[in-house]
Amino acid sequence: MYNTSLRCIALLLSLLSIPAQATQSPIAIVIHGGAGTIEKSKFSPEKEQAYRAKLQEAVEAGYTVLNKGGSSLDAVTTAIKILEDSPYFNAGKGAVYTHDEAHELDASIMFGKTREAGAVAGVKHIENPIDLARLVMENSVHVMLSGDGAEAFAKAQGVPIIDNKMFDTEHRYKALQRAKRKMEHAKQQNKDYQAAHKSLETAYKVGTVGAVALDKSGNISAGTSTGGMTNKRYGRIGDSPVIGAGTFADNASCAVSATGHGEYFIRYNVAADICARVQYQGQTIEQAGNAVIHDVLKPIGGTGGVIIVDTKGNMSMPFNTKGMYRASKSSSQATRVAIFKQD
Repeated sequence: MYNTSLRCIALLLSLLSIPAQATQSPIAIVIHGGAGTIEKSKFSPEKEQAYRAKLQEAVEAGYTVLNKGGSSLDAVTTAIKILEDSPYFNAGKGAVYTHDEAHELDASIMFGKTREAGAVAGVKHIENPIDLARLVMENSVHVMLSGDGAEAFAKAQGVPIIDNKMFDTEHRYKALQRAKRKMEHAKQQNKDYQAAHKSLETAYKVGTVGAVALDKSGNISAGTSTGGMTNKRYGRIGDSPVIGAGTFADNASCAVSATGHGEYFIRYNVAADICARVQYQGQTIEQAGNAVIHDVLKPIGGTGGVIIVDTKGNMSMPFNTKGMYRASKSSSQATRVAIFKQD
């Protein structure tokens, strides 16, 4: 009896000595600020530091939400709003220009526990489209609203309507003018608009921000926001507001936010495909992400990348371009910020 009591006491003491982190539910967040032709040679030390600082700010802010017991939805929106409010990234204040020298923004969000989702497309006067996408999810009977209708809904929800010129930036305007000159030159060679558009480099066709997160309740969420494609016309919508293409979250598999040439991500249903491979084929998120980004998209010319998290706190960030602005942090991994492929 005495020995049994000693063993019980020893067992109790060993349980009490287990680090708190080991007994807590995992939390994790991954963010991206777009993928594309991102080469270290084109960055001054000051510019590189500025981008890294903003990525770190966003991922740390989202992680703080999770660490305090906040929801993955709150963490995702917190991180994305910081990126939307920065002129460095193609979303919100850093949105690219359309052919008509204005800005049209898209965003979406999805909650993995219930697969509820909300999205807005082609909005012109909303400071933080990710907030409006969440309002669509929570306060409407719809999943996606577009253009004037989305902004009428915003007014009904008390969201401020701002001047489109708030999104103007000099470096984006110069990029538009370069894109127009390149397309005009291409049209002189070939009168076909489609062929002229294909002549534009990848840099004009990509750029997005996004976040995926896992909270202490075991729920995952994903969100994506973008200014679209430089010199886009005719109300073009990319993959960012399309549930299943640019954004997807399901507690049964994973949460994904994509960035890249949206037309390919729509056609190949990228975000949902990755989650389906995890759920139905038993692949890890790393295996599924690499298969879709490198084996499915790259051979047919689809450029870009994704960020992924699952309910165990695993994180993955595959991309097939020269770089992708990205950052991550979890209860088992310190903050990591990266830009270039070699990071």
